Amino acid sequence: MNDGLLNDGFPFAERALDGQTALVCGASKGIGRACALMLARAGARVVACARSVVDLDSLVAEMHGDGHEALALDLEDLSAVREAVSDMDTIHILVNNSGGPPGGPLLENTVDEFEGPFRRHLHAAHTITQALVPGMEASGTGRIVNIISTSVREPIDNIGLSNTLRGAMASWAKSLSRELPACVTINNIMPGFTDTDRLGSLAASISERTGKPVEDVRDDWMNGVPIQRLIDPLETAAAVTWLCLPSSSAVRGISLAVDGGRMRSI
Repeated sequence: MNDGLLNDGFPFAERALDGQTALVCGASKGIGRACALMLARAGARVVACARSVVDLDSLVAEMHGDGHEALALDLEDLSAVREAVSDMDTIHILVNNSGGPPGGPLLENTVDEFEGPFRRHLHAAHTITQALVPGMEASGTGRIVNIISTSVREPIDNIGLSNTLRGAMASWAKSLSRELPACVTINNIMPGFTDTDRLGSLAASISERTGKPVEDVRDDWMNGVPIQRLIDPLETAAAVTWLCLPSSSAVRGISLAVDGGRMRSI
């Protein structure tokens, strides 16, 4: 990641989120980790959630400011999720994020293979949101941001299960945007080709199926991206942080692409 975005290039007032507490799911790596770092840099106290205790501890040590916490939690275990969030103090910012399902043709997926991804994404997000919204409303402010995918608008070949799941998340969020209290917003971020372990695993999976070298797979992706490079996770995190600012309270129910211009749709 480009540390300049967190230091000299930090795009927000340093204390823009002072006094806010953020729960960031899937915070151990990739976009989730970048979101935790960026929100902390903006002044929020961050509760970083993931399964890996080691990765969470290193993240907390790296975050700007004090008072951050690590929460080891498997989002597929909804009973554990309910228990964890029921004991939390007021959370003002929720970032719903989790690793995507394996790639492959949708017709090759069994119904059973839908269950785990839907539990850790849609079901966990709904469970956490239900628990936290009353506290957000009582505090007078709340921001919910979901990390989904550009496949919501333009399905991506060979990740059919992920396309299906992300579309469900987008519809869930849009429906909630009409129901949440006036002081609580919900929005989606749609990342494009981002420099994460997840993208590397997808490239490797495509390479294995097609026999095409990983470098050629990546080149094919970049040929369709006007900025001609992978997106830094901190660039995505900057968009997340913007949606969490007090000044973004009129932005509600949108799906914002951070994709380097890849999508052709308006």
